[in-house]
Amino acid sequence: MPELNLNPSVAIACGGTGGHLFPGLAVAEQLQRRDCSVLLLVSPKEVDRQALPDRPGGATVTLPAVALQEGNIFSFISGFIKSYYLARRLFQPRPPQAVLAMGGFISAPPVLAAPAWPATLTFLHEANSIPGRANRWLAPWVNQAFVNFPSARRRLWSGTVNPVGMPVRPQFVPMDPASCRMALGLAPERPVLLVTGGSQGATGINELIERTWPLLQQQVPDLQLLHLTGSHDFTRVKSVSARWPGAIMVRPFLTEMELALGAATVAVSRAGASSLAELAAMRVPAILIPYPAAADNHQFFNALALVETSAAHMVTQKTATPEILGQLIVNLARHPAARSAMASALAQWHHPQAAEQIADQILTMVERRRWGREDRKCHSSEALPPTQVNRAKAPVKT
Repeated sequence: MPELNLNPSVAIACGGTGGHLFPGLAVAEQLQRRDCSVLLLVSPKEVDRQALPDRPGGATVTLPAVALQEGNIFSFISGFIKSYYLARRLFQPRPPQAVLAMGGFISAPPVLAAPAWPATLTFLHEANSIPGRANRWLAPWVNQAFVNFPSARRRLWSGTVNPVGMPVRPQFVPMDPASCRMALGLAPERPVLLVTGGSQGATGINELIERTWPLLQQQVPDLQLLHLTGSHDFTRVKSVSARWPGAIMVRPFLTEMELALGAATVAVSRAGASSLAELAAMRVPAILIPYPAAADNHQFFNALALVETSAAHMVTQKTATPEILGQLIVNLARHPAARSAMASALAQWHHPQAAEQIADQILTMVERRRWGREDRKCHSSEALPPTQVNRAKAPVKT
């Protein structure tokens, strides 16, 4: 008898921002470790192109979806329809056993294009404390939802909502700062201020740092600056930084983000969920400046959750001044005890098993359906015994 390949196939809709893409990659890696076939569905945006060329294994397809913004309603609708029909073609004639949506504008078309029950199970992961529009729309139709912040649980109308935390790629673990600094070309013995606006950069933060750096140089003269500007501001900031004293490294984007965080003594960052999860994983003390135009002001509430547990400081972009930001940075840079206390508080926000839990639950429900043990909506998170889940990991001879 020929071998029957029982290894599941899973499509993951992610991309558009690092906050959607990188957690999707973390789940993809866990699924591939379990011998699953993984198809990544991403966006045409620059962050996706920069992060994916070196992705080992698996297939990647770019969907023509675009984010809904003021003045682009027709482009949004056109991209949505094209993405829907492209996903439908990809899912024929052998549909995936599961589709996982990581949020954002890339998520809805593949979930809606998934063949109707019993062909494909659907899942979503919500990273933020306030769920995004795409996930709010999709939640009633998926078999299970996963959330990062427990507060998001009550904001999703879904039969099963499982709080698992934020998937983080396995390279994000505490590292030796001196080694990371040397790898980046920085002085290993001197403290480092990391400034990052997320995968797309942050003009508001970049301009604030330009005004703050001279004050920092006066108070912490041995401080080094690693400034990740985003592509839009890189040329301008690079030109301005040539006039600044001290050791300064300006980059538009760094694919080895784990080295940047490992090198950092203190960070100034936006409050996207993926950025916060990486800061927590590597225990980096941070001052958070939420993006004021984020949908439903979700970055503010993301940051507030950490501030309320003493895991970060926060200033709003409207109220931030060089003096306020500079004093927060100086206090952390000069006082190891303050950094240690914040690092300890960050530990509660690190969920190292999140990607693994998502992968395991997907495979458990796929296994239930394969053996006829799952209804249209699964309202129980009870896992199958490991021996049954493991059947999906290897070919079975008959």
